[in-house]
Amino acid sequence: MKDLCKNKNLRILFAVTLMAIMGVSSIIPSLPLMIRELNISPSSIGLVFTVFTLPGIIFAPLAGIFADRIGRKKILVPSLILFGIAGIACYFAPDYKWLLALRLFQGIGAAAIGVINLTIIGDLFTGQDRIKAMGLNASVLSIGTAIFPAVGGILAQISWQTPFLLAVVALPLAWVVAFKLENPEPSSNGAFIKYLSAAVSGMKNKQVLGLFAISMLTFIILYGPIITYLPILLNSRFEASPMMIGFVISSASFVTALAASQLGRLAKVISQPRMIAVSAFAYATAMILIPESGSALWCIIPVCFFGLGQGLNIPNSMSMLTTIAPMEQRAIFMSMNGMLLRVGQTIAPILMGLIYSGFGLESIFYAGVVISAIVFVIAITTLKGFKAEELHE
Repeated sequence: MKDLCKNKNLRILFAVTLMAIMGVSSIIPSLPLMIRELNISPSSIGLVFTVFTLPGIIFAPLAGIFADRIGRKKILVPSLILFGIAGIACYFAPDYKWLLALRLFQGIGAAAIGVINLTIIGDLFTGQDRIKAMGLNASVLSIGTAIFPAVGGILAQISWQTPFLLAVVALPLAWVVAFKLENPEPSSNGAFIKYLSAAVSGMKNKQVLGLFAISMLTFIILYGPIITYLPILLNSRFEASPMMIGFVISSASFVTALAASQLGRLAKVISQPRMIAVSAFAYATAMILIPESGSALWCIIPVCFFGLGQGLNIPNSMSMLTTIAPMEQRAIFMSMNGMLLRVGQTIAPILMGLIYSGFGLESIFYAGVVISAIVFVIAITTLKGFKAEELHE
């Protein structure tokens, strides 16, 4: 574990991971301020996330194909640059329409970031080291999701626009990736049709399809009840400030970081599919308890259950997927997963907005219970054939 923490390439990828989540987690505490100052309804605030995640549905698969064919860094570096420039421009948006347009461009840059960094981790490591690396990466992601809402809450005290300036960090990071990251690149000498046919054939695997479905459903829960509507519940029911909202949501990330950092040890006593199944119970527990909380601080307990689910689910799902995918097709596997993840991110605010309009705020969290149950069923029916020995390549 210590050796992995000291790996220069992995540390650079950790920084890329932080960029992948910055575009959402840093602006969560600003949502109530945006609703008030931009004069928009709570049911439409989710568009701030929807237009950001929507480009991933189209551009994530394209990024994966090009990353397999021409190289990982040749796609990752321009994506970081676009993400940074468009993010900074959001600070200067004069109204909601301009903000949505700029978020769309930032989302195009973000589409490749989150999938290519995981692809490179899969390229660099195998077996137990891959599980550990994915777990460490998930821990860093969780620390970022803990820090960014808190930092965003502080910056939102200045104005709702200020958190968008954090995207400037992506620009120097693009230089670091271009000139300091040392990663293997896939061979792309074969015919494109043959490459595409092999990738499609590999994705028909029952385990791959199950992992794809779990990713999409997980991010419906994350971007619906947690990211979009938990801040609204905290503000409307408890009059929580942006700083308090950031603190409550950040609490989940510490549990996620702890669970994810121990995946290497946990994998020796419990299978990865079972850990994913357990995560579904943690999600359901969170969704049941959040509407029953009596104060903003009491919401920390169910939010931590959600964090536990994330720590058991996300890094295991990513590790399993990179294990199944061959290197020459790994980026398109990860990008297809990223596309479905973006589908979940994109439809979650819209779906939950409809539920909110028809049945009220609490019903959003009960819908999350149903989705959690579906995740459990998929995990136990499609992933059970994944063997531990596959981790020792």
